Amino acid sequence: MEQVCITGLDGAGPGDILGAIGGETDINPAVVGNIEINGSFALVEIPGDLSDRLISQLDGETIANSRVTLKPAAADEIEPLEEIEAYVTRFRHLVDLEREEEMREHEESIRTLSGRQRQAEGKAILDLRGRDEGEGLEGKRVKFLRQQQGRELPDTRISVGDLVMISRDDPLRDDNPTGTVVQKTSFSITAAFDNPPGFIYGKDLRMDLYVNDITYQRMKAALETLQTADGKLSELRDILLGLQPVNKVRKADIGNWFNTDLNQSQKNAVRNGIGAEFLHLVHGPPGTGKTTTLSELIRQAISSGDKVLASAASNTAVDNLLEFLVEQGVKAVRVGHPARVSRLLHEHTLDHCISKNEQYRRSEELRKQAFALKEEQEQFTRPSGRYRRGMSDNRIKQLAGQNRGSRGVPPETIREMARWLEIREQMDTLFEKADKLRGEAVNQVIDENEVICTTNSTAGSELLDGVQFDLVVIDEATQATEPGCLISITHGSKVVMAGDHKQLPPTVKSREATDKGLATTLFERLSEQHANVISMLRTQYRMHQAIMQFSSEQFYQGKLRADDTVRTHTLSDLDPDMSSVDPELQRILDPGEPVVFVDTARIDAAERSRMGSTSRENPEEARLVARMVEHLLQSGIDAGDIGIITPYNDQVDLLRRKLDCEPLEISSVDGFQGREKEVILISLTRSNPQNEIGFLEDVRRLNVSLTRARRKLIVLGDRDMVTTNRIYDQFYTHAAENGLVVTL
Repeated sequence: MEQVCITGLDGAGPGDILGAIGGETDINPAVVGNIEINGSFALVEIPGDLSDRLISQLDGETIANSRVTLKPAAADEIEPLEEIEAYVTRFRHLVDLEREEEMREHEESIRTLSGRQRQAEGKAILDLRGRDEGEGLEGKRVKFLRQQQGRELPDTRISVGDLVMISRDDPLRDDNPTGTVVQKTSFSITAAFDNPPGFIYGKDLRMDLYVNDITYQRMKAALETLQTADGKLSELRDILLGLQPVNKVRKADIGNWFNTDLNQSQKNAVRNGIGAEFLHLVHGPPGTGKTTTLSELIRQAISSGDKVLASAASNTAVDNLLEFLVEQGVKAVRVGHPARVSRLLHEHTLDHCISKNEQYRRSEELRKQAFALKEEQEQFTRPSGRYRRGMSDNRIKQLAGQNRGSRGVPPETIREMARWLEIREQMDTLFEKADKLRGEAVNQVIDENEVICTTNSTAGSELLDGVQFDLVVIDEATQATEPGCLISITHGSKVVMAGDHKQLPPTVKSREATDKGLATTLFERLSEQHANVISMLRTQYRMHQAIMQFSSEQFYQGKLRADDTVRTHTLSDLDPDMSSVDPELQRILDPGEPVVFVDTARIDAAERSRMGSTSRENPEEARLVARMVEHLLQSGIDAGDIGIITPYNDQVDLLRRKLDCEPLEISSVDGFQGREKEVILISLTRSNPQNEIGFLEDVRRLNVSLTRARRKLIVLGDRDMVTTNRIYDQFYTHAAENGLVVTL
């Protein structure tokens, strides 16, 4: 007996396999020996003289609704198959855990909070009415406005690209429609739906920020694609899973640089990324020009004829990369929902590009015809309920042709139902033709562009189904979970990922999924396993030397250097007028001092918790920060050049209430990642007798916070408490030696 390996199974049992052999081949199932199923693959024993026949007759056929692949079960291939199966099974489980936790949080919030409370948190909007806005590429567009005409929407966290749920009476109903937000103004939110119910165009509507289940489904689909991959994608998969070693990078010989201002480490990253056969990682610490480097790498790739997919975890990162490319004359198109709408970006979105396509225009004309028929159809009796009375469509048409009634239904009603059916058939034909033309138009736009820019999640949409790329570039790779990155990776055979695993990882809600590894990113795992595929960017263009130095030594092995353009720049360069600053704040706000630690241990600056909240706030620290900001503003520093960071949402809320000054930004550490300001004030918030510092313990939060500042960094905290942590103690020493410590 020999073994044949069947891959691509989904829920099949031995009976399904035997049934397929009996039904699809000329082999008697009785000769089949042991069948061992391991998830998506099976080992089937069969007489040696029949194995080739079984493979040739069953390969590519369907078993239990899954198209399968057959090949001889070589002994050295079984173990890799088992490892691939274990990998896919593990991450499918982790994705399900995360989805279940997000769904639980969402439903719990709706169940326990009133609509008004959800609205106050920015997670819902009440008292809406819906208005038909026609058809878009994403689906049927509906604009939602307040019922009171001219009334602005409340402050909300709902933004473009979010999934929202619309309800009228019960927000927990299973059949409430969900749609994607495609446009947002102060007065309205427009969302796209597949087949919205009629009530969505009425009044008394509620919109809730919803769980985007589509992303989870795309993650699992990517895992399945990876499992059954062949060709170069299977080789890339084996490298990602550690089944095959990574060949030593051969630097590409680049004679013509598009950006001649790149520094040496950026050029090395580009050479290595272009020269890599399957995989390369670009480690970009804060301010080192990661996006600049990626845009050069992409331009070098397309100059060689490569088609590139450029993706990232967030809309903002995708848009930033798109702007870089467009400014350099690259033919790039944005697929999905841009997080912000500028004229530059709008002209390069798929929606805009496709509107000029002749196939798409023909498609839209057919859709208009179909909708006109739909209006006509509403004039006739729908063949349902008490009118159909068990009659088939063909029977209704037959009776109408004979001008006869049936089962108490008069002839004129039969004729109306027949006309209704006739119109439906015409509509179906028109919609089918329109969809085909629209698909052709999308493909034409994608083919015409050298780079497709999208979020990781949207890379799994139907718009890119079956589209393959020579190179996949993933920015913010350390902000995406491993299954999230795989959505983009399955579209190519070579991937370059960029990120910084010394900053915050992706947010994972499920504690169990976190403990089992979902928060460990693919970038971080590969950087530990394959040191030979990493290029580190070493020159930063953001921070004063003294601001940079601590993070460089603690997180980047002292390899960072400040470019000459920023090495010694301070707030003094902005020429602030400090004459009116309170004497007690003079030393802290000294524009020539780049790093200041303000010690609150000797004053009454204790933290506290609000009733029912697990977060923290520190009123005294908030008061001090507010005073400092007010004096900075009086000195002439622009509000848009100041940022306030605190690890706790309740402290963010308290500070926002004290400082209502646009465009001053106040945010959590997570919200400030990827941002920079001339002046950063950090409120550490924690101060308690138990010396509990909570999630300040994750020192990556400290790294992110410190590296947002360009010219001046002010950190407020209880020295006695925070220095119980080794890294914070070392930062305090750094501030004392390279800046200033002020004890209040």
